[in-house]
Amino acid sequence: MASSLTKDAARQSSPTPPGGAKSFFGHPRGLATLFMTEMWERFSFYGMRALLPLYLIAGGPAADKGSQGGGLAMTAATATAIYSIYLAMVYLLAMPGGWFGDRVWGPRKTVVVSSAIIMAGHLTLALPGEGPFFGGLALVAIGSGLLKANISTMVGHLYDGPDDPRRDGGFTVFYMGINVGAFAAPLVIGTVGQNYSWHLGFALAAVGMALGLFQFLLGTRHLSERSSVVPKPLSRAERNATLRKSMLWLLVAAVFYGVLAGTGVYTLNWALVPITLIGLVIPVAVLARISRDKELTKTERSKMSGYIWFFVAAAVFWMIYDQGGSTMSIFGDSKSRDTLFGFGFPSSWYQSVNPLWIMALAPVIAWVWVWLARRNREPGTTAKFAIGLFLIGASFLVFIVPMAMASDGTKVSPMWLVSIYMIQTVGELALSPVGLSVTTKMAPAKYGSQMMGVWFLAVTAGDCTTSLLSLAGVDLNGTNVVAFEGVLACIAGYAIWTYRRKVAALMGDVR
Repeated sequence: MASSLTKDAARQSSPTPPGGAKSFFGHPRGLATLFMTEMWERFSFYGMRALLPLYLIAGGPAADKGSQGGGLAMTAATATAIYSIYLAMVYLLAMPGGWFGDRVWGPRKTVVVSSAIIMAGHLTLALPGEGPFFGGLALVAIGSGLLKANISTMVGHLYDGPDDPRRDGGFTVFYMGINVGAFAAPLVIGTVGQNYSWHLGFALAAVGMALGLFQFLLGTRHLSERSSVVPKPLSRAERNATLRKSMLWLLVAAVFYGVLAGTGVYTLNWALVPITLIGLVIPVAVLARISRDKELTKTERSKMSGYIWFFVAAAVFWMIYDQGGSTMSIFGDSKSRDTLFGFGFPSSWYQSVNPLWIMALAPVIAWVWVWLARRNREPGTTAKFAIGLFLIGASFLVFIVPMAMASDGTKVSPMWLVSIYMIQTVGELALSPVGLSVTTKMAPAKYGSQMMGVWFLAVTAGDCTTSLLSLAGVDLNGTNVVAFEGVLACIAGYAIWTYRRKVAALMGDVR
């Protein structure tokens, strides 16, 4: 019996030879399990995300007058703030999510628990009312944060270390699962939610996550045994200290908000503003802590100084990019035509455009870099960041044109938004993969596993900036603000380009 178990463990932990009977496009069979799990999780995530800003404004002054009611009738500014906070929290919670996988449950159990939390969140969102909405949104954010880092870790476990020649290809296949789910979700969940019932749409997102969890449990035997291991389990003393601190902060929050509610002072901003500020303070605090660590070598400190340039640039990029699901989504709902070539569609379908462009353009951009590299003309990391910032800025400068056209009530062609999403996607493909790569290359040895979470904090910082501006009364849906953001991104791109030699010097041997 013991011998049989040992053989089973060996079969699960060792990679299947390319082209073997139990392969998935030449990769270990476990990749199929993780691909399908991630595809269905992204289906639920992006489907709900496509409905989120539209549900928040439905029945209010910012919504298309011909659309269904039944939403929360919020202003566009409040909807943008909530949407941005939600995205920021998903990426912020990826860090504690990775911590749970490393120190409490192990990646495999963490993914199972997080999937159940996400499913519960979508089911809660399917209930009417403001209370279930915010409760469900919190559950989905917590579950997504727990899942995000751990499922990627399990992909890495399928291969024989970083030198396995199939490893990069495996992550590419896995990345395609994200985009397949992201593309299909608005077409299905968006259509049902926007045309029939918001809450039925949210329930469909729960079904998507349930299918992902079922797929994961069905194929879990094909995963590496390492995925069940807790790499650095908490000691009893650490566990007790963590529980005490957590309960203390929970008690403080409960008392504080209980007093606010009891005295009748509480408003939605009492929840949104503190969360936004936390999302801005934590990235700064984490970067400062790492940069000032006295155990780092002089070279590592230099690299961290250079990395701050990339971090700030990424925050500016994501601040604009993620408005594709809020500012641009609201514009598409109320000021863009819902027909193209005689075919009608709900405005939530705009959220399928970006993943479609990614699937179409990613191979092209990758080929361009290889083609330039063969001629020793491939742009460096700083140049690619500058390109990404210029393009995201240009997309909002182009956005000004349809906004001006629609100012008199005219509904513009959908091709305006399709074109703007294309520009943003090229910018994303220039900046995002390079950002992931440079993060791993510039990470100090002491913080090697944590630096990927630091990269995600750039998204948190960008989205929290958007939220804070909305809560401060800045109309992010106005032409002047959109123009300002576009110019700001172009200036940031120019700064990166101008100081590229200085940044390159700080990077040391990283290129």
